[in-house]
Amino acid sequence: MFGLFKTDPVKKLEKERKKLLEKAYKLSHSDRQASDEMMAKVNELEKKIDELKK
Repeated sequence: MFGLFKTDPVKKLEKERKKLLEKAYKLSHSDRQASDEMMAKVNELEKKIDELKK
């Protein structure tokens, strides 16, 4: 009952990952270094998601 409105941490991280991927794609057309930094953040999020799914 009390956990009814709590968000799933995996879903939250996946939404954040999707947003970062979109930003990285947009930046890849203008600022390659910033795009690479965003992709590094995406990779870190993917590792966290994998750990939570275990």
